[in-house]
Amino acid sequence: MTPSVSVSSKPTLLSPWRRRVQWATSLLLLLLPWLEVGSTSLVRIDIPQLRLYLFGQILRIEELYLVLLFSLMLGLAFLLLTLVLGRVWCGWLCPQTTLSDLAESIGRKFGLQVKQNRLHGLFWRKMLLHLIYLLIAFVVAANLLWYFIEPRQFFIQLINFELHYVAAITLMSTTALIYLDLALVRRLMCSEFCPYGRFQTTLVDKATLTLLLPDSEQHRCIDCGSCLRVCPMEIDIRRGYQIECINCGRCLDACRQVMGRQNEPGLISYAFGTSGVGARGLLNPRVLLLGAATVVLLTLLLLALLDRPAASLQVSVSHAVATRQFADGRQGTFFNAWISNRSQMRASYILSARRSDSGEPLPLKGQVQFQLAPGENRRVDFVLLTPADQQVPIEFLLTDSDGLKLSNATAYIQATPKDVMHE
Repeated sequence: MTPSVSVSSKPTLLSPWRRRVQWATSLLLLLLPWLEVGSTSLVRIDIPQLRLYLFGQILRIEELYLVLLFSLMLGLAFLLLTLVLGRVWCGWLCPQTTLSDLAESIGRKFGLQVKQNRLHGLFWRKMLLHLIYLLIAFVVAANLLWYFIEPRQFFIQLINFELHYVAAITLMSTTALIYLDLALVRRLMCSEFCPYGRFQTTLVDKATLTLLLPDSEQHRCIDCGSCLRVCPMEIDIRRGYQIECINCGRCLDACRQVMGRQNEPGLISYAFGTSGVGARGLLNPRVLLLGAATVVLLTLLLLALLDRPAASLQVSVSHAVATRQFADGRQGTFFNAWISNRSQMRASYILSARRSDSGEPLPLKGQVQFQLAPGENRRVDFVLLTPADQQVPIEFLLTDSDGLKLSNATAYIQATPKDVMHE
């Protein structure tokens, strides 16, 4: 006699966990632009100043190699996530799914029904719902701009009608696009337009997590149709793996609830690979190689950030006036220097010069002591005095107020006598 299987009348459901993940990621995206490290934004792209604020680091355009390294690392990490977790990204983390879930949830609270991606119900309720969609679209569009404009400044400029026209056009156009997405597109983006689902299909193998109803469980199916009714993509998981499935787990919960009332376990489950080989499927060359490459890039990025100096110095000969001959016989060479404070604190700097062959100090005329705010990049103009009619190898030094060397730059002075200029 086969013993009966005891199953809790309240099976474990995944939907509450999925909603928590969606709320957590949504709040993270909303709050990230507001968070600061010291006095600098945690994450923000400053286009006018050509700076990227990234988790306490201030990267300028000349440090784009770090951004490239970071982007490559994120790309490989996303590929690894796709290869291992499949479309769990779509069902649990994707902002499009979160917005679609929110739009349909609010619609149901208004007494509307969602069928074939359309809302059905009283006209006035749909109109009120569309106003809410417009408000949500505005918040999402504003949140996007907060990654480029400091949020407090954004609201000040918006209230005073001082928002730059490019930002204003971006805000209005993005609001319109997101509103249309909430009102009309929603799930069609996942099933018809989004390329990620098609791309992910090519990566599915024995290591990929999928949501399925195994053939070994088909005989227990009572054809209640609960899995079909709750599916946001309106697909039937009983027909096997389908590209439209976003692995959200709603069908799994519905099946567990129905079968739980019969004191039996659910039929649908997450499994690695369409054949359900288990976690050992992760030990395959593609996963291991992608994982190793991601770790290597992450290590290189961390080492590059740790080795990054607290300030940078770039020096070039002035294009306006190159050299002049002084009355005392010395030659003056006009330079432009760009100094960038990469730290998170206001700092004092001293600019000096010396011969790179002998270490002999060389005099500078102009502003050579200054303070820079966190992330500030300043141009400094000065004149370097060297002996006339000599070729001099130069090393420029940037030090802090304690004399600690932060950065350096080199130049080579070619004697080119010009008109005499008196000091």
